[in-house]
Amino acid sequence: MNESRRQSSSIAIVDDDQPVREALESVLKASGFLTKTFATAEEFLESDDREMTACLILDVRLPRMSGIELQQRLVEAHSQIPIIFVTAHGDASMHNLLINAGAAGFFNKPVRSDTLLKEIDSAIENARPDQKRDPS
Repeated sequence: MNESRRQSSSIAIVDDDQPVREALESVLKASGFLTKTFATAEEFLESDDREMTACLILDVRLPRMSGIELQQRLVEAHSQIPIIFVTAHGDASMHNLLINAGAAGFFNKPVRSDTLLKEIDSAIENARPDQKRDPS
């Protein structure tokens, strides 16, 4: 992905672990992305930034609403935001479940920065630009 495309792509990070949010944000900003961080799924859903989100980096285990529940809500709302799960609590069955439910990627923490960046670039490139990302 070229630099100008990254500079116009906003990545949302939803993780209840502040050091993880800050580390991901730092890597993404250093790579040219715009970022917005959220500690809970509810914060993301209530945000005005959803419509501008080009990709969502999402933890599985969150307080109250889990990442899996957030994915389900976004799918039900016909959201086109690509979701990449990054979790410390994943296994092969969870990977298959989330990918089959439409996730663009799934990684166990810690994830290599270069691997995550390639997955984000791919998810954004493969998103259908002719559709509104989040109709709700």
